[in-house]
Amino acid sequence: MSDILTPELKAWLQLSLVPGVGPSNFIRLLQDIGLPEIILHSSTATLSRSVKPQLAQQIKQEVDIALLQQTSEWLMQSGNGILTLADSDYPQQLLQLPDPPPLLYLKGQRQLLNQPAIAVVGSRNATEQGNQNARLFSRHLSDAGFCIVSGMASGIDRAAHEGGLAGRASSIAVIGTGMDRVYPARNRDLAHKLAEEGLIISEFPLGTQPLAGNFPRRNRIISGLSVGCLVVEATLNSGSLVTARLAAEQGREVMAIPGSIHSPQSKGCHQLIKQGAKLVETAQDVLE
Repeated sequence: MSDILTPELKAWLQLSLVPGVGPSNFIRLLQDIGLPEIILHSSTATLSRSVKPQLAQQIKQEVDIALLQQTSEWLMQSGNGILTLADSDYPQQLLQLPDPPPLLYLKGQRQLLNQPAIAVVGSRNATEQGNQNARLFSRHLSDAGFCIVSGMASGIDRAAHEGGLAGRASSIAVIGTGMDRVYPARNRDLAHKLAEEGLIISEFPLGTQPLAGNFPRRNRIISGLSVGCLVVEATLNSGSLVTARLAAEQGREVMAIPGSIHSPQSKGCHQLIKQGAKLVETAQDVLE
């Protein structure tokens, strides 16, 4: 095992790789027992006071050495890193969440994580006007000093990242796969640009596939990193409405761009506005 993994980081990784631990159990163990090194050396009986006995037994079993080795090799590549809850530069905004990710895999400009940020999200099947709005709003907001956070999906997410990267404050992509995957594959060019000029982050271990359940979970990080969430275009069943709901629950400002009453791509935004989201027509409205 390479010495790039300190004993502390190795313990954080080991605990995070136990199937079923997840953010909530991880945080409960930290609160009840202490740092991961102590948790891993605790008895099954001690662990069972904090988590279910079955999970306590899994924590005591052998770790996936191959995945640890793969992660160690990934960390040796330029621009790659892992941030834990114990690190001083862990994003302050995420610490406000009830279930902050215990570990964040990073690729790119780490310092962007503690800059003021705005989430810009919307439909994967966006209209040309929607993409244009996402790009222009994001460019203006980035030039005004707000890093643009989105999910690197097709459509509005992609346009938002492009606008953020073109502006002064850059862009952060929060992905729902392992860092060794680009999803969707057609965004490979965008992923390369984000890795060079912006930042890509994930709470999921290397090798994690794009499973449907990962995306609502990653949405809490998109909204959590941001002071506000702008929905550009969304149908009534769009995943971006999940991000908007999480943003509202986290006490963030929710904003939406209105559209035609006849367009299905605007119905989600109109619903948000009816529920109290701020109607915005310009980037200046967002800044105010």
